[in-house]
Amino acid sequence: MAKFLKPREDDDDNIVPTWQSDKPDVNTDSVTSFIFNSNVSLGLEQQKQRLPIFKNRNHILHLLESYQTLILVGETGSGKSTQVPQYLFEAGWCSGNRLIGITEPRRISVTSLATRVSDELRTQLGHIVGYTIRFDDCTTEDVTKIKYMTEGILMREMMTDPLLRKYAVIMLDEVHERTIFTDILMGLLKKILKKRSQLKLIISSATVDAEEICHFFNTSATNNATILSVKGQLYPVSINYAIDPIPNYVRGVVDTTIKLHEAMPVGDILAFVIGLEQIEHIVKLLKEYVNQRTDLKLLILPMHGSLPNNEQIKVFRPTPRGMRKIVIATNIAETSITIPGIVYVIDPGFVKAQWFNPNTLTNSLVVVPISKASAIQRAGRAGRVRSGYVYRLYTEDSFKQLNDSTPPEMQRTELSSAVLQLKALGIHNILRFAFPSPPPAQNLRVALELLFALGALDEEGNLTKPLGETMAELPLHPIHAKVLLGSGEFDCSEEIASILSLLQVQDIFIKPSSGALALKARVLKRNFEVEQGDLLTLLNIFSFYEKQDNKKEFCHKYFFNYKVLKRVTELKAQMISLLRKYNVPVVSSPRNTNAVLKCLASGFFSNAAYLHHSGSYHTVRGDEELHIHPSSVLYTLQQPQWVVFNEIVHTNRSYMKDLCVIDHNWLLELAPHYYQTVINYGGR
Repeated sequence: MAKFLKPREDDDDNIVPTWQSDKPDVNTDSVTSFIFNSNVSLGLEQQKQRLPIFKNRNHILHLLESYQTLILVGETGSGKSTQVPQYLFEAGWCSGNRLIGITEPRRISVTSLATRVSDELRTQLGHIVGYTIRFDDCTTEDVTKIKYMTEGILMREMMTDPLLRKYAVIMLDEVHERTIFTDILMGLLKKILKKRSQLKLIISSATVDAEEICHFFNTSATNNATILSVKGQLYPVSINYAIDPIPNYVRGVVDTTIKLHEAMPVGDILAFVIGLEQIEHIVKLLKEYVNQRTDLKLLILPMHGSLPNNEQIKVFRPTPRGMRKIVIATNIAETSITIPGIVYVIDPGFVKAQWFNPNTLTNSLVVVPISKASAIQRAGRAGRVRSGYVYRLYTEDSFKQLNDSTPPEMQRTELSSAVLQLKALGIHNILRFAFPSPPPAQNLRVALELLFALGALDEEGNLTKPLGETMAELPLHPIHAKVLLGSGEFDCSEEIASILSLLQVQDIFIKPSSGALALKARVLKRNFEVEQGDLLTLLNIFSFYEKQDNKKEFCHKYFFNYKVLKRVTELKAQMISLLRKYNVPVVSSPRNTNAVLKCLASGFFSNAAYLHHSGSYHTVRGDEELHIHPSSVLYTLQQPQWVVFNEIVHTNRSYMKDLCVIDHNWLLELAPHYYQTVINYGGR
């Protein structure tokens, strides 16, 4: 091990990390020791009984009888998410045809947990145990008793069942992630609990300020909330820091993975990266390494939220004998899921997060350092079968400078979706709503202004009828909802359904790593590119895909992701169903590209940018400097004067992605209140 940790003097690659190693810490109060249940080889019942949560079963049930709210704190893997709903079901909490509802911040958590619990109860998924996510309801009315769902689904149920009368217990899981919907649900449930004394609430978290949450639910007149911390078996984890900063963390992850495999005993490896593009790149580099050696038995798997279920499940299967599993994952593996067999964790120290700038009116994906809490959670993935090892691709001084925790989404992201949902739930004065962590007033003002410009709110701040009310019911961002509902007026609802479905998935393109294949993929893509921008190019590709008899062969030929496009087809069917539900004509204008572009501009007008004399783009409102992303079809074409974009990504510059070319006259026509004092027709 010492040879691996010390840099070789003859090593010319200054990207390869070198380490300083802390001694394994066996102190039970240390942050480098973690809870785990190492019983994956046992039968289901034995596994359940040996989980750390099992010894607390009766205590949990007793506290829930005595208190209305229970804050349950325990490490990921202790069994909170799978076992507590079963304890409640077995104790009779579903009598009277009531449900136990469990919310999760991610779809992958919803589906994987529901599958696991249905297996443990030996029932078919969708019967006793079911789930509901956007565009997928796997439950049976009057049969399902344990229901996993995303947070947004529960909020939408509140629109028709404001007091959640069909639920006996609500469990908010993964509360430490502090998503927008987590905070809104806590505020709403605080109100509901006052009106429904029989409803019970469980706040479940791996790392959360339990006292703060408990104080939020307790008032001066009541003491209805309590805290239970779940203890478990502890395994030591050795934390290793890079001696010098790593200039290229992608290369650092690859090199560290290879060195660990060559130098360390059996045990699976988990590496965290910031996004899908980095996952694909690292997986390709590692597979190239494997292909160069005939003696290596490595199972290299990606893990991210957009993977199909059949691909996700591969990560959870036991590693075949004689092989080492290497999982390259986003921060979804930090707390939302538990991957068995992980002994080594590689942590580059970064995460991709949404940040809203109310001054420039832009919501951006930004790569930022993780918090200390996230670093501790990542380290907690190691050592679950024996002593574990964590390799942080940053120095110990850098760790000390990290923030203690990540600010809640409510305080750092664009809020139009949240405000629209609250308005639909009858919360008129948003500023007086009981948020656990109140958002900046300026962010709320900007959200209200956008919703007014979209036509969702009137001048009094009330939902408009029918547009605003319908937008609130759709499982889409308000901008996307406005575009979909207005598409009939532009006679292009089928095209818009396709485009919005394409925006709900990850990249449809397969990007080969080798030079020759990569060049071939780029050349073939040009056959489908159109000068009006990325969204119409995506539409063009999908239209060709829909016409193919052999869709899989078509995708293989042109380097398109067949599984992703198959998912787009399913999503489009859901979009068409929504159009019919709300009486929007399903019509097509395949030759009228201006109609499609104008319809898109009717929703994306707030994301408009013009070509500045400097050669960059500037947003019309906020005047933020932006650039066309290199992946855009517009990157190599003559720069258009005006564009709208779907998102901004920050690296060394601020880049616009998913672009459309527009006529600037449309902005005043479609959003006069938003732009009437801004646009100067003298060129801007």
